[in-house]
Amino acid sequence: MDTAKNIRVYSGSSHPQLSRDIADYLGISLGRVHLERFPDGETWVQFEENVRRSDVFLIQPTCSPVNENLMELLIMIDAARRASAARITAVLPYYGYARQDRKDRPRVPITSKLVANLLVSAGVDRIITMDLHAQQIQGFFDIPVDHLYARPVLVPELRKVLGSEPVVCSPDSGSAKMAMYYCDMLHGGFAVVAKRRLSGSTVASSHLVGDVKDKICVVTDDLTSTAGTLCAAADLLKKAGAKEVYAAVSHCLLNEKGKKTLLENDSIKQLFTTDAVPQKDNLNGKVKVVSVAPLLGEAIMRIHEGKSVSCLFDEVRA
Repeated sequence: MDTAKNIRVYSGSSHPQLSRDIADYLGISLGRVHLERFPDGETWVQFEENVRRSDVFLIQPTCSPVNENLMELLIMIDAARRASAARITAVLPYYGYARQDRKDRPRVPITSKLVANLLVSAGVDRIITMDLHAQQIQGFFDIPVDHLYARPVLVPELRKVLGSEPVVCSPDSGSAKMAMYYCDMLHGGFAVVAKRRLSGSTVASSHLVGDVKDKICVVTDDLTSTAGTLCAAADLLKKAGAKEVYAAVSHCLLNEKGKKTLLENDSIKQLFTTDAVPQKDNLNGKVKVVSVAPLLGEAIMRIHEGKSVSCLFDEVRA
């Protein structure tokens, strides 16, 4: 691929498999970078090839361990800048700290803005990310941000199980806009659940707006870690007469509690997610993983060639 000769794609340590898949899509070899931890825990980085005047893409979802992965990315950016890279693009399929996007109580930080400041100060020129928890985070940057969506890769898989007249359900009011986009692509009905958060890990779904009786439903959200919101919404849908309930999330960050909750929940038949973060357990087939490597690879190529990426938002037709 001649147009890719100046592209250099490097992987951090958080998700090397996704990085390899992206490089394969681009038809290039993954760049060589040495990542090491000193005995005291400090991170050391060295690019093992010339990146001078190259278009450098650093792939690093800032998932768990969030602070380790974020610091590693910052150090990689600094190393690439000091090695005279022509342009540095940070590819964050998952943007950590995105939930801390506003001051919703006294004396708390806006950590997603802090992370944006750190990335820019380190020397990044552009950001590629996917399904930010809050759209306004794009405005925290004074550099270009290409915000992609998982819908184009998840919708074709969902069509295989949802049938011709599905109902897309938002598990809370904050996810209603995302659910509406899924609804438009799937040409289905729409419902929304009213959620009340009891604690950081416990939610209660109390009211349902929309007709779901004898319908196949899908609950959509940008991420899940404890599966509490998804399962509470699915339970309410089943009580309202839903025939089957599926779930679709862009970022599956299930902890041990979340895995146990999802596995034991009878309301959700299957959870569809992406490999934007590493997925090590399919929970006996209850989790279906769809790759976003082609989506991210195409975005990287289009950005390198100066082409529009808006076609990557288009509806995917079966």
